[in-house]
Amino acid sequence: MLYLNLTCFYLTSVAQSPYKISGQIRNEQGEPVNAVTILIKENLRGTQTDTTGRFVINKLKQGEYTLIISAVGYEKHIQQVVVNKSSVNNINIRLKASAQNLKEVNVLGKQESHDNLIDFTRTPMPSTIISRKQIEMMGSRRLDEVLKEQTGLAIVNDIGSGARAVGLQLQGFDSGYTMIMIDGQPMTGRNSGNFDLSRITVANIERIEIIKGASSCLFGSEALAGVVNIVTRQNISQSQGLASLRYGSFNTVDATLEGETPFAGGKGSGYISGNYYRTDGFNANPYLSEGKTAPPYDSYTIQGRGRYTLSKMNALNITGRYAVRNSVNQTAYNTVPTRDVLVEKDLNASAILNTNFNSGLRLKTQYYLTRYATDQNITNLTGGVVIPTNNFIQYLHRGELQASQTYWGTMVLTGGTGIQYETMNNNLYSGTKNQSTAFIYGQADWKLSDQLGLTGGVRGEHHSRYGSSFNPSFGVKYQPAKTLTLKAAIATGFKTPDFRQLYLNFTNLAGGGYTVLGTDVFAAELQKLQDAGQIATVFANAAKVSTLKPERSVAYSAGFTLQLSASVKADVNGFYNDVRNFINTDQVASKKGGQQVFSYFNIDRAFLTGADVGLSWRVTRGFNISAGYQLLYAKDKGVIDSIKAGKGNYAQVYDTNTGETRRSKVSDYFGLNNRSRHMANVKFTYEYEPKGITGTFRVNYRGKYGFQEANLPNGFLDPYDTYVSSFFLFNVSVQKKLINNHFSVQLTADNIFNYRDQLMPAQSGRTIMLGLNYRFFKQQ
Repeated sequence: MLYLNLTCFYLTSVAQSPYKISGQIRNEQGEPVNAVTILIKENLRGTQTDTTGRFVINKLKQGEYTLIISAVGYEKHIQQVVVNKSSVNNINIRLKASAQNLKEVNVLGKQESHDNLIDFTRTPMPSTIISRKQIEMMGSRRLDEVLKEQTGLAIVNDIGSGARAVGLQLQGFDSGYTMIMIDGQPMTGRNSGNFDLSRITVANIERIEIIKGASSCLFGSEALAGVVNIVTRQNISQSQGLASLRYGSFNTVDATLEGETPFAGGKGSGYISGNYYRTDGFNANPYLSEGKTAPPYDSYTIQGRGRYTLSKMNALNITGRYAVRNSVNQTAYNTVPTRDVLVEKDLNASAILNTNFNSGLRLKTQYYLTRYATDQNITNLTGGVVIPTNNFIQYLHRGELQASQTYWGTMVLTGGTGIQYETMNNNLYSGTKNQSTAFIYGQADWKLSDQLGLTGGVRGEHHSRYGSSFNPSFGVKYQPAKTLTLKAAIATGFKTPDFRQLYLNFTNLAGGGYTVLGTDVFAAELQKLQDAGQIATVFANAAKVSTLKPERSVAYSAGFTLQLSASVKADVNGFYNDVRNFINTDQVASKKGGQQVFSYFNIDRAFLTGADVGLSWRVTRGFNISAGYQLLYAKDKGVIDSIKAGKGNYAQVYDTNTGETRRSKVSDYFGLNNRSRHMANVKFTYEYEPKGITGTFRVNYRGKYGFQEANLPNGFLDPYDTYVSSFFLFNVSVQKKLINNHFSVQLTADNIFNYRDQLMPAQSGRTIMLGLNYRFFKQQ
């Protein structure tokens, strides 16, 4: 219906008059500016520039017209034109960069995307954008290093799933609830639900877009917690290249070679990047007599982009990424030594046709493919037995059509429809599994006045197994004063169980021999273990294992931005996520050797609530201080109800101080595992442009969080269980540019005070790196 309406608008808005206005819009450097809005004040007709900066408004009557020209990052431009028998052709306009918006563009990296018409900053939930400049100043090498320093985000390690199960936690949701996207398309490949962000190099990242809060209304079921979108290099206006080499602690090598150039008179452009990365890994566990808790690996990544303007209306955009990571880790916990070998192969590719009509209607037609394959085998070095552990190939095919139209210069409508087909062939499953999802979505962003704006969206999905879902969202933004902006949003989320939760039969020998059984194969696989004489005890909750239900959530968000002065700004946002059928892991049996057997259950209701606070202070030109803090409560409502009633599984707690069992109190319940109540960060950044010097000093704090039960098990974290202590991490980087900014030297030191904890196997010790960069570019 959305496309029908947009098409009707395009056809009916064409008046039967012979005159037109056409021209080209460029910036102060003479480069064409894409997606500039041109609105005729007198009749509210409008259009947008194409990829060459050109525009045409046809079928006008004679008369005087006022053109209102606007674009993100530029000052609004007013142009008076007179249309008569000589049609107004080839108006040339130069837009000036906005002093206010330029600050935002440079810091946040907001630019037009060739891959996605969805503007991440227009979503009703809170959003953050990390620019390429910020990444370079930090000296980060892999994506996890960038994200773990952002407010409200934590890189966590699911120790029960092995040393490689590292993922991103957002507003208290585990990694499996956050969609990881590259250029607007979802990536695949998870270990026990965790997407290991360390496998992604930051070499060609233009910016990182983050949405906090339920975003299923736009991006699908995996976006229950939010979205992280990695935007690669896009805007290419001149030939240039970069060679980069870093070396440091743990024999870490990070080498990058990249180049880009326009061609065919600017109608086309190309970019290619290659990255090599290796590390010896590190050990955070003193009881590990041999091997590393974070395994050594080497990886190779090649990625590229090609863009060609086919006509004034059409442009073709092709992207590709291929990465291989190899890891060998030989370990021994003073027991049986093992050799763990892992090979990962990751492919992402897309083809996108961009069409910009003279009416301002924009279309993107795209096909996307991602393939993730892993081959992992563990060898018992005592007996020489090879055990296939985690071998699978996962494909995702996605076809999508997007449309966007601006009405009256105040309303932007964005919508799309498509289908996604996913397959997985896993040696631990019985045969190849597949699932498909058809979807349609739309969002309206309406600026009612200079003070008031509304955003509303909705997404409908039909899953091949779980049927249909309907997820709306709504947000409001109000600016009662120039220094104060208020915002609030409500959004719904929907997440279907994944392949591992349904079908996985997995025994982790490297992690102690525990077993995880998917719900759809639970009865048969548990019976096999019993028949083999491996089971000592089956718990009562094993009878409750059944087909999992999809998770649903309602996310509430409200906050404000206060410009305290020209140089000081505060952002405050509170959130509350009410989740139904929350999928949790629990022990269902124990083996005769003491190893645990797990499966999955739906928790009737859980909630994750808290607040994010951000402060930024521009002390002087080039010197900035920023700070962030998150307060988080993540709990199961069923546990709280059981404690209050004094009945059920959670009514008792074993007090290790007295050696007695007593009735539980609500204050005994800390919350869900692996969530910190408090997280904070402080960043100092300095840039002295005349000398080409930049520097950063960053401090990150994470409060204590629950690790596992340590006393008599009662199903929840009480004061007598095992916790990871609170800690600080200190990071610093210094960079100096030389030879007219062609050459730069950077020294970085992460975790300066060498903090390590055996319960945090993915936390490296002190890491010092020296980086050399040489940029080849054509002088203007």
